[in-house]
Amino acid sequence: MAVSDPADVEVTGLSFGYGRGGHRITDVSLSVRSTEVCCLLGPNGAGKTTLLRCLLGLLRPERGTVRITGRDIGTLAPRELARRVAYVPQSTSSPFPFTALDIAVMGRTPHLGMLEAPGAADRRGALAQLDRLGIAHLADRSFAALSGGERQLVLLARALVQQAAILILDEPTAALDYGNEVRTLHVVAELAREGHAVIMTTHQPSHALTYSNRAVLMRGGVVIADGHPDDVVTGERLSDLYGVPVHVTGVTLPPGHDRREVRTCVPIPAPRSAPLLRR
Repeated sequence: MAVSDPADVEVTGLSFGYGRGGHRITDVSLSVRSTEVCCLLGPNGAGKTTLLRCLLGLLRPERGTVRITGRDIGTLAPRELARRVAYVPQSTSSPFPFTALDIAVMGRTPHLGMLEAPGAADRRGALAQLDRLGIAHLADRSFAALSGGERQLVLLARALVQQAAILILDEPTAALDYGNEVRTLHVVAELAREGHAVIMTTHQPSHALTYSNRAVLMRGGVVIADGHPDDVVTGERLSDLYGVPVHVTGVTLPPGHDRREVRTCVPIPAPRSAPLLRR
């Protein structure tokens, strides 16, 4: 479904810290537009999830601004923000006996009146998004009884039901098997082509090389590189960022694909006498 609303995020000079613990992100500036898939890459503790929480209005920055579709995030009421931005967390659980379809239908909440209940059309729309992700057969299953990967797909379906122009995904494939990982990333790329702006964190640099058109590298709460993945996600940069030797290479695709080649990264085995990790 094509996006009719503006889809852009503008971050300027953003800094945030937890009391005396120091800054978790410092002077971060970036912009993400419609049709972009922006991958945030960096080691654990780089500040990726903290940045996402600032973009969602869950954390109030010490300095800087976040603008969502041209509006300062601080001026948006929760319902207005939810109509513009959909979020898929790393994981979640529910103590209530909701089905997968119930959870997906919750994405319609920002579009309903205060006392309005979801109708048949809302449930059909939610079921269509479960089907898009290949999990329509889980619709009547208890959400609590699903595997971690299945719950992650249901949460993504809920975000799609929300019909927000901007999607923020925190490691959306972390709990998925390889097949569901690939299918999910195909859907993410498709959503960008439909006009969404997508910001996602990942620990897999190959995701940025294959499925995104924008990559941002973070370390110590600072953006150290930002641009097209072919320019930013290089073996030299990845080796320095993660402290392990990494090689980025091209893979030729069989005939019939839109792209003749994709780039991917592979770790370089270290000699037995050498330490694997940089301390």
